[in-house]
Order: sequence, then structure tokens, then C-alpha cells
Amino acid sequence: MKAYNNHKSIAALLNRSNVDTDQIIPKQFLKRVERSGFGVHLFHDWRYNDDASDNMDFELNKPAFKGAKILVAGDNFGCGSSREHAPWAIEDYGFNTIISTSYADIFFNNCFKNGILAIVVNKDVLTKLMAEISADEGTKFAVDLENQTITTENGTAINFDIDPFRKNNLLKGLDDIGMTLQQSDKIDLFESKQKQQLPWLWKTA
Repeated sequence: MKAYNNHKSIAALLNRSNVDTDQIIPKQFLKRVERSGFGVHLFHDWRYNDDASDNMDFELNKPAFKGAKILVAGDNFGCGSSREHAPWAIEDYGFNTIISTSYADIFFNNCFKNGILAIVVNKDVLTKLMAEISADEGTKFAVDLENQTITTENGTAINFDIDPFRKNNLLKGLDDIGMTLQQSDKIDLFESKQKQQLPWLWKTA
């Protein structure tokens, strides 16, 4: 997992509530087992016309939002099924930060396991951020995870809360496998002792 770096990026606006995981990555694209390759199908049913051309009425297809790393969305983002492919698609598309008032629990946890910072703000703050984007599409927000701040080009400064454990893992780029590998010395020692004490477990055919 990539370590989360502070950045200044275009903030894309998806002013929709209750965006579910089947809209984020529709079920017909869940056949891949790799984490890559899902970005092209992010928001597929909204993003493309029936002839596979870009639907220019869809918010994220606006040229002003090209290259955005920050997604500002409505309430209850990521509801629906628990598919981990949803954050995979979001990350593969290029987003590493989501700002909303609330998320579905499983989606929220999966974001942090895949290097995505899911920031929770209150309704008034979200309304203000959305208004700034609407007034100046292509505006950039600066996200400082270390100091837990969002700063807009309009001068708005916001503090956000984050669990210290999740913050540390994002800053160091540690997913579940990475955290396990931090204990590699202890794992090697355990395996060495087990080979001596229970050698038949280590026999190969």
C-alpha cells in the first residue's frame, strides 16, 4: 500500500447522497482478483452512455475535475454491499481522499485498508466545501494528514479527526500484510522453533 502524502489537488464534487457500492463499481466488473484495473469502470453506469462514450452530464466527466485526487460527496457514501472492489476502483481511478459527512461502516474501513483517507466532516462544513467547488470548478484543496487539516484556495481551514492507528498506517503505507511483516523477525523465530519441535509439519511430499 502506498504511503499517504500530503498534497494539494483538484477537488471533484459528487453532490449525491446514498451512493452505493454497486454504483461505485457495478457487479459485472467484479471478476478480477487483482486490485488494479477497476478505475476505468468507476461509476460506470453514470459515467458512460449506452454507446460507451463519456456521459458529459455526469459530474466527474467535467474537464475541470480531470486529475482530481479528492472526492467531495454527499451523505452515506459507500452504502450497499460490502465489496472491497469499491475502494479499489476509487484508488485505481486516482482518488486518495474522500470528504463526506458519513460512510457505510464496511466501506469506511476498507478505504483505510487500501490507502484512501476517508474524512468525516459535519453538514455545515460539507455544504461550505461543496459551495466553493460549485463556484469555482477546478479549485484545489490542500490536505495535511499529519496535522489533520484541509485548506481551500478560498482560505477556508478545517480540522478533522482521525483514529491515531489508522492515521499511522496511512502515513507509513501499512495495510494488514504490511503490519504483519513488521513482525517478520518474530515470525521467523517462531517458525525456526517449530521446525525443531514439530519437524513433521514441515515435511514436503
